[in-house]
Amino acid sequence: MKVLVLNCGSSSVKYQFFDTEKKLALAKGLVDRIGMAGAVLSHQRYDGDQIKISGEILDHQIAIEYVLAVLLSKNHGVIDDKKDIEAVGHRVVHGGETFSGSVLITDEVIKALQDNIELAPLHNPPNIKGIQAATRILPGTPQVGVFDTAFHSHMPPKAYLYGIPYELYRKYKIRRYGFHGTSHLYVSKKAAELMGRKYEEIKIITAHLGNGCSMAAVDRGVSVDTTMGFTPLEGLLMGTRSGDLDPQVILYVMGKEGLSLNEAATMLNKHSGLIGISGESSDMREILAAVKDQHQRAKHAFDIFCYRIKKYVGAYSAAMGGVDALVFTGGIGENSFEVREEVCKDMEFMGIHLDSLKNQNNEELISSDSSKVKIFRIPTNEELVIAMDTAEIVSSVK
Repeated sequence: MKVLVLNCGSSSVKYQFFDTEKKLALAKGLVDRIGMAGAVLSHQRYDGDQIKISGEILDHQIAIEYVLAVLLSKNHGVIDDKKDIEAVGHRVVHGGETFSGSVLITDEVIKALQDNIELAPLHNPPNIKGIQAATRILPGTPQVGVFDTAFHSHMPPKAYLYGIPYELYRKYKIRRYGFHGTSHLYVSKKAAELMGRKYEEIKIITAHLGNGCSMAAVDRGVSVDTTMGFTPLEGLLMGTRSGDLDPQVILYVMGKEGLSLNEAATMLNKHSGLIGISGESSDMREILAAVKDQHQRAKHAFDIFCYRIKKYVGAYSAAMGGVDALVFTGGIGENSFEVREEVCKDMEFMGIHLDSLKNQNNEELISSDSSKVKIFRIPTNEELVIAMDTAEIVSSVK
């Protein structure tokens, strides 16, 4: 099946066009700066052909029209007719408690997404805009929503409930939801495949490390815990997000600095994390360069980043009663051998033995031959998961 995968942000649309039978992305690209000056579409075909197109791209509908135009282009495209797009798969950030898996988009589903906007005010609105725009441009083409939260929807109450009055959960659905679920699903399944083991029989810890970071405890195919919570702010230190924090700290700072709720949220989401501690950058590459230049705050940021990951490796091993594999993915997880090395340092007592040479060479299997726990570096492919889910669901209702 030929599936167009869309990931709509507030001012961007990422896309990939898949042949799901071959598991091949025929084309991919990004429409950036939607609604702003300097909007541009960057497109790349599977054979390496590339093009950039600038234009007045005022909204998501125009952005998706640009995507279709370049996919149909004689010089740079991969299809001859809009009808060649057999389905559209959408990355949707928050499904709340409504969706525990991918679903065919209907009016009822869109209504449920709108009802969940309060849980993801920055993400769900552009996701909905993308669905509505695709409906207008490709009428009659089936669409599927694939949720970041779905993979974590089977966590037990002991993992997802917070220590606040239960009535607040009942009234406002305040609980741990978790995110990056599609990525955690993909790399954990890939690890099982590489080990030649049944997914339903092993225990895997996955670490998705990028500008946003999260970890998951995947116990025999089920995510039983994850670091992100009610929002993507909880858990690990991230590029600009604080991660775990004593809630009294923010109340104290709000009082001292006279911060509004919006200002406090901006501080925690945009000015904390690596950039907040280092004062240098939210980019791990620049943090590492500063560390080499003896920048003490950058060293603190690096150490805290790795230390929190290491703590969760221990915690999730305890939660699952052991671990068979540790997986690193995401921009930092895939590319920073320094982070992987620091996380795995002094973990031999848990059966985690890193092979330094394999790690520095960015190989797929980076554990030593003697390591009880297999350590992998696996590039994530969330878009492929979305495409395959879309094809499966659409095929089942035809």
